[in-house]
Amino acid sequence: MSAIRIALVDDQALFRAGVRMLLESQADLAFAGEAGDGAAARELVARTRPDVVLMDVRMPRVDGIQATRDILGDAADGGYPPPRVLVLTTFDLDENAARAIRAGASGFVLKDADPDFLLAAVRTVHQGNSVIAANATRELFAHVDRGRERRSAPPSWAELTQREREIFRLAARGLSNAEIAGAEFLSEATVKTHISRVLAKLGLRDRVQLVVFAYEHTLPTED
Repeated sequence: MSAIRIALVDDQALFRAGVRMLLESQADLAFAGEAGDGAAARELVARTRPDVVLMDVRMPRVDGIQATRDILGDAADGGYPPPRVLVLTTFDLDENAARAIRAGASGFVLKDADPDFLLAAVRTVHQGNSVIAANATRELFAHVDRGRERRSAPPSWAELTQREREIFRLAARGLSNAEIAGAEFLSEATVKTHISRVLAKLGLRDRVQLVVFAYEHTLPTED
């Protein structure tokens, strides 16, 4: 298997140097390049096409939120696979982290996290999973979005079958595939298939985005 290619975006050169040394110490990881702000990150990603981007939130010129949005938009416009974006933040319940997740990031880690945790997080998002549990995502949005008005369910919600809506609601509550399978008397493989179809129909990338969708919309309680 080829190594996971990682780009690093942070405005602190010393921090970048430390993370680069960590990444290059791993046989299954490859360092694709680094940038000091979001504008340079956009050019770097378009040129090197990394698998994962470690993205600082607070940076001069273009911050990590806008950079995430731009990078994923460029991939969609260019027709190439988008990288997974893993946000680096200083605070556990950070409004900017929530905004980055809305922009398409697959999760976040604290900048002072244990090195082994950061490495595990990179591998996890590369596999298409999020690095924060759904219930933690709900807590994050509840903390930063008090008073935020929810939108009505979009037309894509009507494309979901009754079973898919049941699976959606359980996943949005933070249940794992195994827990959903037990609650719905299904196999884990069947649940995984349903989750994949739900994500595709709603235009979502992963379970974190699913929770964001559930939190931001007023969905019918009965279908």
